[in-house]
Amino acid sequence: MDELLTVGRVARLTGVSVRTLHHYDEVGLLVPSARTASGHRAYSADDVERLREVLAYRRLGFGLREIADLVGDPATDPVAHLRRLRGLLVDRQDRAAAMVAAIDRELAARAMGIGTTPQEPLKAFGAQLYDVIGSAYSATRRTEPRIAARVWAALGDARTVLNVGAGTGSYEPPDREVTAVEPSAVMRAQRPPGAAPCVAAAAESLPFEDQSFDAAMAFSTIHHWHDPTVGLREMRRVARRVVVFTHDASDTGWRHRFWLTRDYLPEVADLVADRPPVDQVARAIGAHIEPVLIPWDCADGFFEAHWRRPEAYLDERVRGAVSVWARVGPQAQRRAVATLREDLASGRWAERNRELLALDAAELGLRLLVA
Repeated sequence: MDELLTVGRVARLTGVSVRTLHHYDEVGLLVPSARTASGHRAYSADDVERLREVLAYRRLGFGLREIADLVGDPATDPVAHLRRLRGLLVDRQDRAAAMVAAIDRELAARAMGIGTTPQEPLKAFGAQLYDVIGSAYSATRRTEPRIAARVWAALGDARTVLNVGAGTGSYEPPDREVTAVEPSAVMRAQRPPGAAPCVAAAAESLPFEDQSFDAAMAFSTIHHWHDPTVGLREMRRVARRVVVFTHDASDTGWRHRFWLTRDYLPEVADLVADRPPVDQVARAIGAHIEPVLIPWDCADGFFEAHWRRPEAYLDERVRGAVSVWARVGPQAQRRAVATLREDLASGRWAERNRELLALDAAELGLRLLVA
């Protein structure tokens, strides 16, 4: 029979208090396999293995409920847990290194008297942008059923789906087995009760075996990834089908078609200048490209959604859930909002955009990639 460890010895070996171990037992996260003759908790080798996983996920910032789902997954063995943990730790290490490098660059620039633009610190810190804007998502970023239908149809007959950059869970198909990946703790915290289990990881280092899923999807997220091509190839590695909803930033025509970028936020051109062309992204995973029109009453408040409802952009909550507004900086945002408010009041906006009022849907560069 394997040696059993007392609760006191486990506490000493791990540096976790006895009280914490008692709490893990009470909430069902780590129930010891045995009791001593005097009734004290006793832990087997399997219990200790589970505790190691619990503590590793805890130190990575997962909540107890998330950890319970992760360590309780019957389809994940200890080796899979180790691979997942390694991927998460490598991603954290890479992000920390990138942040240190960004800080060093800014310190060097400041030492030479060179200023930085408002968007540069946000861009350098990657997923932390969602820790700034993510708190407004649940109020204004909802699933648009007509676009969702396109995405779900593209998933085909897939039964298991990985949602990469999942955010609060919009567009996750309700009739399939979904696993979510989301690096931002703010976004994960807003996922509703009963949502798919969510792993804290980055697209470029997915902690899953090859071909683990029937399909992988990513909705309006790849422009925030450190390396979209690497992330998409990771999706291709872990899934037999890949479906991506994104924006064709290489199509300069949309910036002129969309009055908000043309007349009020020209800074957007600089924000998208370094994005890879959508056809290049599609080639990386062997995808075909389908245009997606935006309905005039789109329920999801992404950047272009209110193309026929300009007054929506005066709402701070609407702007607060869209990364573009954060990235252009407060000065540009104040200028754009003030000018738009004046143009709506004077009738100038309606005069310039009269033709939009007759349209039910608009083509503003949104694309669906299916591989």
